[in-house]
Amino acid sequence: MTFFRKKRVFALLLICFVLILFMNSTLIGRKLYPIYYEKEIRQSAAKHHIDPFLIAAIIRVETNYKVHLESHKGAIGLMQLMPDTAAWIVESANLGPHSQEDLVNAEVNINLGAWYLNWLTKHYSGNLVYAIAAYNAGQGNVNKWKQNEIWDGTEANIDQIPFGETRHYVQRVLYYYEKYTKLYDKQWTDSTAGINKEALD
Repeated sequence: MTFFRKKRVFALLLICFVLILFMNSTLIGRKLYPIYYEKEIRQSAAKHHIDPFLIAAIIRVETNYKVHLESHKGAIGLMQLMPDTAAWIVESANLGPHSQEDLVNAEVNINLGAWYLNWLTKHYSGNLVYAIAAYNAGQGNVNKWKQNEIWDGTEANIDQIPFGETRHYVQRVLYYYEKYTKLYDKQWTDSTAGINKEALD
């Protein structure tokens, strides 16, 4: 085989490899960005009318799907709920008795977290960026930033958020939210029907 023929064969093989890689990019992407606890996420998303990919993005950033994590501040479970916040959610949503130990249960934790995300989204009139920030920094801080015109709640002006941790948090959640939507939207069509993905615009 001549040198030029070898180069042609190599070029053809390279083109074939790139085509195969492109055709399987979604599959590769799902391997890089997996979603665990799919059943619990989809059920809670449907129950509380919140985008399942937003729930998944919050979980990815909070705990990377490690169900038994507890933060140094005392936040518990997949969605890192503070016990006081969880108790308020249970009372506000009339979800029945729950103990602090229940927060390490994936189904319970995701259900409470999804309800809270829905509540925050309504509280901020559908502004998901404000809601995501409040999930991390608390409503009091976000309300103050909003009222004092420190931050306008847009994705474009995230750099105006006073807390570096919250800036980074919001950016990461939005990043995974976009990734999950692109990779899983067709697969999860039934569970995402009727969810407003235009709220970030």
